[in-house]
Amino acid sequence: MAAKRFIVEVEPATAARDGKQARGPVYRSAFAKDGFPAPIDGMDSCWDIFRMSVEKYPNNPMLGQREVVNGKPGKYVWTTYKEVYDIVMKVGNSIRSCGVEAGGRCGIYGANSAEWIMSMEACNAHGLYCVPLYDTLGAGAVEFIICHAEVTIVFVEEKKISEVLKTFPNTAKFLRTIVSFGKVTPEQREEVEKLGLAIYAWNDFLLLGNNKHFDLPIKKKSDICTIMYTSGTTGDPKGVLISNNSIVTLIAGVKRLLESVNEALTVKDVYLSYLPLAHIFDRVIEECFINHGASIGFWRGDVKLLIEDIGELKPTIFCAVPRVLDRIYSGLTQKISAGGFVKNTLFNVAYWHKFRNMKMGHKHTEAAPICDKVVFSKVKQGLGGNVRLILSGAAPLASHVEAYLRVVTCAHVLQGYGLTETCAGTFVSLPNEVDMLGTVGPPVPNVDTCLESVPEMGYDALSSTPRGEICIRGETLFSGYFKREDLTKEVMVDGWFHTGDIGEWQPNGSMKIVDRKKNIFKLSQGEYVAIWIYGNSFESFLVAVINPNKQAVERWAEENGVSGDFDSLCENPKVKEYFIGELAKIGKEKKLKGFEFIRAVHLDPVPFDMERDLLTPTFKKKRPQLQKFYKNVIDSMYKK
Repeated sequence: MAAKRFIVEVEPATAARDGKQARGPVYRSAFAKDGFPAPIDGMDSCWDIFRMSVEKYPNNPMLGQREVVNGKPGKYVWTTYKEVYDIVMKVGNSIRSCGVEAGGRCGIYGANSAEWIMSMEACNAHGLYCVPLYDTLGAGAVEFIICHAEVTIVFVEEKKISEVLKTFPNTAKFLRTIVSFGKVTPEQREEVEKLGLAIYAWNDFLLLGNNKHFDLPIKKKSDICTIMYTSGTTGDPKGVLISNNSIVTLIAGVKRLLESVNEALTVKDVYLSYLPLAHIFDRVIEECFINHGASIGFWRGDVKLLIEDIGELKPTIFCAVPRVLDRIYSGLTQKISAGGFVKNTLFNVAYWHKFRNMKMGHKHTEAAPICDKVVFSKVKQGLGGNVRLILSGAAPLASHVEAYLRVVTCAHVLQGYGLTETCAGTFVSLPNEVDMLGTVGPPVPNVDTCLESVPEMGYDALSSTPRGEICIRGETLFSGYFKREDLTKEVMVDGWFHTGDIGEWQPNGSMKIVDRKKNIFKLSQGEYVAIWIYGNSFESFLVAVINPNKQAVERWAEENGVSGDFDSLCENPKVKEYFIGELAKIGKEKKLKGFEFIRAVHLDPVPFDMERDLLTPTFKKKRPQLQKFYKNVIDSMYKK
C-alpha cells in the first residue's frame, strides 16, 4: 500500500500457516511512532484519576444537575470536586460498614446522575468491582447479572427499585443491601426486609458509616475495576472484566491524540452526560473529563428535552450515537426546507461553498468564516454555542449525515470505533480530514492493529486493498470474560483480540468497517453460506434459513441435472435436500445430538440485509426481526 500519513508499520505481514490465517502488517498511530504514551506517574487506578484531580482542582465544578424551581427546570447547580470527594468517602465507609470488602461486587442501576458517579467512585476507592446493571439487555438481564456477578450491594435509581424487586427471590441469595438514589416506600421496605435484606434511602445510607473509618486498600494496575456486561447476539450477556490499567492507559492515549491535533481537554471543558454510564463509551469519556478537572452536567433523562438541556449547559464536547445525530440532522433539514425559497437557497449556496473549501484542504474554521457567521451560527447556537467536538460511536454514522454536520455545526465531527473488550476508543477519525468521511479513522495511539484474512468470506488481508477481521493488541484490552474462560479463548489468540468486524485499510491509514464476520458454514465442495438457525420450546427439531452461494448452487444444479434460474433453484426440493444432507454431515462430524440437527431449510436468494431490518448496522443478525420476517416460512417448515 502507498504511504499512509497517519499510521506507521511496526511488524511485517505474515502468510497463512499451521492452520492460522494470513495477517496483514501491524500498524499503530503515527502519534505513537516513538512508543505509546505512559500514564502519569502514580496514576495506577481509576481511584487515582479522581483523587489526583481533587488534589489539583478542589474547587472546580465537577457534577451539575438542573434545579427545579416551581416545577420548571432552572440553571445547572454544581458540586465541586472536593464536595463530591467528601460524599464519596461517606458512601465508601457506609458500603464497608455493610461488610463489603475489596474485590466485592457492587451493582449500580439507573440513569446517569451525580449519585451514579459517586457510587462508582466509592467502588474505585475501596477496590470493589463496579457492576452496572441495565434492562435494555432484556427483562431477565438484571437478575442474570446480579446472580452471575454475585452482587451483594446495589445502588438503584428510585424508579428502578421495583425492577430489582422483580428479581426476588432468586437474587436474594447474593444481594444483602439495596440503596436508593432517592427515597424508599414503606411497601418496598416491607418486601425487602421480609427476605432478610436491608434497604436504605440515599441520605440515611450516608449516615451508616458515620464515626467509622476504613483504610483504603492499595490498588494495583492489574486489579479489576468494573465488570461491564454486553449483549451477545445469542445466549446470556457476557461480563467483560476491565482493569484499572485498561482505563488509565486509554486516558493517556486519548490525551496524546487530542494534544496531537490541537484539541487538548482543559479544565474549562463541559460535557453533557446522557449516554448510559452502564456502557464503556460514556464511562471512559467521563473518566477523561475527571482526569482534566473538567465539568460534567447531567441531562433530565428525556430525549425530547435533550436539546433544551444542551442549550442550558452549553457543552464543549458532545458525544452521541448515530440515532441522536440522525434526529438532529432531520430536525435541521426540515427547519431549513420550511424556511421558504430564499432562506433555503442561501443555506444551500453557503453549504456547498464551505464544503468545497473543506474538501480542498481548508480547516473548517477557515473554509467559509462569513457563511459561519451569517448562516451556520444559528445551528451552532442550537447546540449551546460552545461545541467544538462532536464524537459519534457505537454504530456506523451515515456519511451524508456526517458530512452535513461537519459543515453546519461549526465543530469537528469525529467517528470512533471500539468495543467494551477494547475499552471503547480504538479508532477515531481526525479533525479537518475530510477524506476520512465514512471511516472510523486511524488507531488511537495506545494499540497495535492488524487485519486477518477471512478466506471463507473472500477477504484477503494481503491484497492491494487489504480487508479482513480487525484484530487489536495492547494494554487497553479487557482481562477476559467473567467465569467464561472458554469464550475468552475464542476471541483472544496469541495476544490479539479478534473483534468479529471486517475492516478495510484506506490509503491514508484510516479504517473503514465493511462487514461483520458471519456465522458461515462451509459445505463439502468448499462453498460457504450464511445461515440462521431457529428453534423454539414447542417444537422438537431445528429449522434454518440459508442465503446460498449463487455460483455454487448453479454449479451443483448443472452437475446434478436440475434446471432453472437461481430463484427457482432455491425453491427446488432437491436443492433443499442437498443442503439438509450437507448440514447433517457437518452435524455428524461435530457429534451433535439428534435434536441439534436441522430438519428443514428455506433458501432465500436475497442475503440478510439492513434494508429489511434483519441486520444491525454492525452486521449482526437481529434474531427477533428475522423471526418476524420469516414467520410464515418457519410455520410452513414445521407444518411439513
